Amino acid sequence: MEERRLGRSGLLVPVVGVGTWRTFDVRGEKALTDSRNRVDEALEAGANLFDSSPMYGRAETVLGAALQGRRDAAAVATKVWARSARDGELQIRAALGVFGGQVEIYQVHNLLAWREHLPRLERLRDQGRVAVVGVTHYDPSAFEEMAQVMRTGRIGSIQVPYNPRQREVERLILPLASELGIGVVVMRPFGEGDLMRRVPPPRALEPLRPFGVGTWAQALLKWILSDHRCYVAIPATSRIGRTTENAAAGEPPWFGEEERALVSRLACA
Repeated sequence: MEERRLGRSGLLVPVVGVGTWRTFDVRGEKALTDSRNRVDEALEAGANLFDSSPMYGRAETVLGAALQGRRDAAAVATKVWARSARDGELQIRAALGVFGGQVEIYQVHNLLAWREHLPRLERLRDQGRVAVVGVTHYDPSAFEEMAQVMRTGRIGSIQVPYNPRQREVERLILPLASELGIGVVVMRPFGEGDLMRRVPPPRALEPLRPFGVGTWAQALLKWILSDHRCYVAIPATSRIGRTTENAAAGEPPWFGEEERALVSRLACA
């Protein structure tokens, strides 16, 4: 799988990672074993960036347990999601404990109290315990504020939704990220599942087969990753085998304008 350096940070990441929202918020021995099996598959496929958050229930704890004994093989992106610096400190301390004292990408989730949390994350970056500091948001109404944070020069990554039906980031966020050398992590590549509810027939994907596309999920991921302002997409799945399928979209060749237009038409039909 292709790897890209996350903006000016220099952190090398696979272009396809794994999201843990819902899928790692689990309990019970079988569920925990399933989570470890999904981590096994992701590492085998080269999709070794795992994104989590305290907002996702038990996901951080479950992911940390699944990475025991092989933490060095993975890159972890997680978040602080708290209204005060004190509560944020408690979250950060807990996450560092779960992830072996280090987090590769530490983000302020949904820009919540970002002025309070950035100083702590910057200190951790200076100490070498965090590689990249970033922010996230899912709502286009917050993109002006996100742009404000980007212009401070204090962050190295952002996480935003992007897919053929959600293209608001193209107006301001992606051009600004490119200008400032900020890495872009793409959430919701399948539109929280909406884009997978009406899968185009196989014949519609025939023009994409020379690009290594055999499934609709691969077409959507390659649509995102063919915009080289985007560094990594983080689809979540609970099905064994799906991560391997997703990871296959992380290989060139990349789409040109014609292929991206075709995927957009199919997604919006």
